[in-house]
Amino acid sequence: MNNTAAAPNPLRAYAAVTAAYWAFMLSDGALRMLVLLHFNSLGFSPVQLAWLFLLYEVAGIVTNLAAGWLAARFGLAATLYSGLALQIGALIALSQLDPTWSIAASVTFVMAVQGVSGVAKDLAKMSSKSAVKLLAPSEDGGLFRWVAALTGSKNAIKGLGFFLGAALLALAGFHAAVLGMAAILAAILTAVILFLPAGLPGRMKSAEKWSGWRSRDVRVNRLSLARMFLFGARDVWFVVGIPIYFHSVLSDGSAEGRREAFFLVGGFMALWIIAYGAVQAFAPRILGGSSQPEQAVVGKAILWAAMLVPIPFALAVAALIADGPAPWLTALLIVGLLLFGFVFAVNSSVHSYLILAFGSAARITRDVGFYYMANAAGRLVGTLLSGLSYQIGGLPLCLATAGAMALASWLAIRKLRDEAA
Repeated sequence: MNNTAAAPNPLRAYAAVTAAYWAFMLSDGALRMLVLLHFNSLGFSPVQLAWLFLLYEVAGIVTNLAAGWLAARFGLAATLYSGLALQIGALIALSQLDPTWSIAASVTFVMAVQGVSGVAKDLAKMSSKSAVKLLAPSEDGGLFRWVAALTGSKNAIKGLGFFLGAALLALAGFHAAVLGMAAILAAILTAVILFLPAGLPGRMKSAEKWSGWRSRDVRVNRLSLARMFLFGARDVWFVVGIPIYFHSVLSDGSAEGRREAFFLVGGFMALWIIAYGAVQAFAPRILGGSSQPEQAVVGKAILWAAMLVPIPFALAVAALIADGPAPWLTALLIVGLLLFGFVFAVNSSVHSYLILAFGSAARITRDVGFYYMANAAGRLVGTLLSGLSYQIGGLPLCLATAGAMALASWLAIRKLRDEAA
């Protein structure tokens, strides 16, 4: 490592990085719900809604490859600040959206702005996760605890952002909401620049080449493949299908009914993300402790991946039997998707630990960048399939597609057992 500055206090640096990441994810969750619900209320189809988020995910794929190299060259603080600044710019740009534009012009503009937001999100994520690897204590399962705390708290904050976005849309309107978030995020960026300790590590030796983007560790590559399908399984129903289904069931079509539906849909999505984050934070305890040998954690990762598979398939069968909206189906979906979230959260948390355990400190930003590139690829596929499957086959096909992605994730991670043996 090439780090000439004085090493920062690990706890202070961790607290500053976490605070910056919290602020970003609050705005990220709010922006997603603002865009989804606002354009759904304007009459956009499920496929058109999915298109709004596609460039966001494409940008994530490219950014995660480049971000590891950028952080290695310029340091983690620089990429963290850049992520926050780009998000502020994206929010300001989105406030310029004109309701008189055609659907094609609106989709193109929002896709471009969401692409900038996607770059910003993955710069911030890669910086924060890599910093934990370099700052966490190596003894007594410290890495697993610190990763779980950052990831779990981040998702709780993002869940709050989902509700905040829906509430701001109902109470203040689209343009006022995005401008207000930009102002708050600018104040937080200023505070982070002032209080983040100097000397945050992350730069690598100057000999590291851009061509080294793909990990040389087969375990990292297999875990990345499993991660891609895991997040595809979530986003197939999460991005378009379930929010639009719930909004159609809960709204009576009037302006007041739409506003109430915004609150209810945003509330459910927020509850799901917050509960997901809480489970992630407690994942080390759920899995039996944070100081287990790596091979034992790999075995539990395979087990929990298998546990996820039947849940979306069972919900798909229920939706097929219901053959349309029904109170019992709505109740079952809420319970079933919360169960999905519990199992998914444990899977996600153990993945986040394993990528840092597998990655070498000498090139951690590159390994984490490659891993989150696969994560973004899964979200891209899931986002596209969310709109397509819901428009073609409704809720049953949407949930069945999620089940197929979960099955593929389990098949991919099973191969880690041989590598860990």
